[in-house]
Amino acid sequence: MYSLHNTDTICALATTAGGALGIVRISGRKALEMIGAVSDLPLGKLNANTVNHAFIRDGAGEVIDEVVVSVFRAPHSYTGEDSVEISCHGSRYILNKVLELLISHGCRMALPGEFTQRAFLNGKMDLSQAEAVADLIASRNQATHHMAMTQMRGTFSSALATLREKLLKLTSLLELELDFSDHEDLEFADRSELQQLANDIDQHVLTLAHSFEKGQALKEGIPVAIVGKTNVGKSTLLNCLLKDNRAIVSDIHGTTRDTIEDTTDLQGVTFRFIDTAGIRQTADTIEQIGINRTYTAISKARIVIWIIDQKPTKEDIKEIQELCNDKSLIITHNKIDKQTSIVPLSSTLFQVRHYAFLRISAKHNLHIDELKKTIYEAADLPTLSDTDVIVTSARHYDALLRAHNSLQRVIEGLSIHLSGDLISEDLRDILRVLAEITGGEIVTDEVLGNIFQHFCIGK
Repeated sequence: MYSLHNTDTICALATTAGGALGIVRISGRKALEMIGAVSDLPLGKLNANTVNHAFIRDGAGEVIDEVVVSVFRAPHSYTGEDSVEISCHGSRYILNKVLELLISHGCRMALPGEFTQRAFLNGKMDLSQAEAVADLIASRNQATHHMAMTQMRGTFSSALATLREKLLKLTSLLELELDFSDHEDLEFADRSELQQLANDIDQHVLTLAHSFEKGQALKEGIPVAIVGKTNVGKSTLLNCLLKDNRAIVSDIHGTTRDTIEDTTDLQGVTFRFIDTAGIRQTADTIEQIGINRTYTAISKARIVIWIIDQKPTKEDIKEIQELCNDKSLIITHNKIDKQTSIVPLSSTLFQVRHYAFLRISAKHNLHIDELKKTIYEAADLPTLSDTDVIVTSARHYDALLRAHNSLQRVIEGLSIHLSGDLISEDLRDILRVLAEITGGEIVTDEVLGNIFQHFCIGK
């Protein structure tokens, strides 16, 4: 169980067993004592920031492995505690034996994320940076790696610190007004100026909150629904984009009866492509279930690729208009290798975020690179720099929304000349909510457990 005041010395395997090398991590006030107990290294030689050759021996003095021991003295370590890393050969037997020896001398196996939890508790990083460690480990592409690195370096924390300074300024101006309200000869900040300051703060909060949609899309993969009538080449296009025979391709209408989903990276960003059942009128119960799932996939997609192989009817256009409202729509005229051209549909027909019309042949891989470029552009992704803050955590998003709601009350209170003490209470609540993100407020064992339980053991 997680504890805010755990003083145990912990150990864990930090690498996967079975490779050429394996690393066992130890952290806690008895970390150096532990390595002294299981190796031939005298405690007097365990200087900070040193790498030492050693032999790990069991209780009978038999050599278990020849290792390298890295020593980190508090507070200059990842956890902020005395820490040791033992680099062994990667044999599962050797690594398990080293862990058994450490435990027999009083170490405890670390819980998931406990090393990072201790880093947070010892002030080596705030809570948002600690969560970014898990995101960094889980990053699957350039975009998610960049977002995690940016947050881990404290960019999000800095943005929140700026907001906190502005909130404290607003709070102090209001409380100054309260403290000296009986002095008629003193001038205080105009309420309209305070309201403008509150509006500016709220806009910053909303900007951070609104980044969550794109942050989640980058983290989970941007959903792209491939839709159209039966036998227009949806499954062929999916296989072409994935460079794999993921979906069954057939001339028989209605072959795809369920959604088929897989991912691939385009320019360092993961896209989640969903092949759907062909849209048509059918009496087949199973096929109709697949078509209903097509509508669900469209509703959840950020981008819709509508494949046509002939001029669409007015009814087809109307249906796509209704299904793709406020999404990015790419209309692809497929099978251009054997059919005449179709006049591009006017973008004015569709109320969408992004519109494009392309001619392709999925079967013969014609203009597929152009389609991939168009898909990336349709995602409307933020330009990621080292100073950009993209919110990816639902916990952070929830806190920002609560801060926004409280700020709305502050703005309204200022506009109707509500008493400063009531407004100040909302301001203090906002400060508490933002502090939850970084762990500036006292956090319970339960909150820590919820955050760190998804980490891997050894981190």
